[in-house]
Amino acid sequence: MSPLVEVIRKEIEKRGVVSFARFMERALYEPELGYYETEVALGRAGDFYTNVSVGPLFGELLAFQFATWLDGSDDEISIVEAGAHDGILAADVLGYLQQFQEGLLDRVEYVIVEPSAVRREWQVATLESFLDHVRWVDDLGDLGEDKVRGVVFCNELLDAFPVHRLGWDASASEWFEWGVAWGGDGFAWERMEEAELKAVRSQTLQVPRELREALPDGFVTVACPRAAKWWTTAANCLNQGRLLTIDYGMEAEAFFAPERVNGTLRAFHRHQVLGDLLADVGRQDITSSANFTVLRSMGELAFLVSHPLRTQEKFLMEIFRRTLKRPGQFPEWSSERKRQFQTLTHPEHLGRPFRVLVQERG
Repeated sequence: MSPLVEVIRKEIEKRGVVSFARFMERALYEPELGYYETEVALGRAGDFYTNVSVGPLFGELLAFQFATWLDGSDDEISIVEAGAHDGILAADVLGYLQQFQEGLLDRVEYVIVEPSAVRREWQVATLESFLDHVRWVDDLGDLGEDKVRGVVFCNELLDAFPVHRLGWDASASEWFEWGVAWGGDGFAWERMEEAELKAVRSQTLQVPRELREALPDGFVTVACPRAAKWWTTAANCLNQGRLLTIDYGMEAEAFFAPERVNGTLRAFHRHQVLGDLLADVGRQDITSSANFTVLRSMGELAFLVSHPLRTQEKFLMEIFRRTLKRPGQFPEWSSERKRQFQTLTHPEHLGRPFRVLVQERG
């Protein structure tokens, strides 16, 4: 039995059953043991591709867009990144600014939101040449409300937030929550008591009545109160500028399409989708699509103005066209950059699965 399995098993024995959100939190983020607390291999040799593992172009395009948004501001400004992992995306963004927007870089404080001591060590090592421009905080709340002027963003973060796994009881016409129990020789699903569902009820009630009535018995979906809370905090800390996320996700009603009868939770290992979410704890990634309807609503409740939700393909294509009009402000489009761009934007690669949500406070 691995140390991580033992940690989770002991917690379950004390409680009898834990929510899948708690199980996922431990599996991914348990200090020194969780999946994201170890050096995850990315790209062809690892468990999955990311925008960042494709190459530096993704960060360069984002930095070009950030510079466009921040153009004309004479004030001290911030670029706040949450979910920086090993710091490579931050290095790509700062590297672009250093080469093509040095005047802007001199006025930028790059803030990384990172609660993990392990990941912070990776980031410090990666960003050694930019440490004069970088500051770390443990939590978005450390920035204070209405303090940030600039950009707050995350890339492939929200789909890794712990989610509650819900099932539909057609006979009772209500949702219940699937928890995780210890089955003697491994983890097993167990239906939780109704009282445990309070934290996620507000999101499940957004499903229209006629849609709920058409759901088959046992239909599975997820709710992520933590992502909604995070987005609200991010929106409230923005005094002026943009809030941006790039992630796997969809609008709320798409979660209840017939083909998603087993929900959007997925586990990955070496580019393979695995069927058992409770197996290989700490050795497989667990993700679930972000709910952009909920995120947009949270931002608008904080008085942010929403831009249309776009695919990554369309978002990056718009930036690409602007770089062609400013050749002196962007690296040469070499054959290698063109190859990276194709991977980032092609619908069969990363262009269609990722969505981009931007909200703004003027």
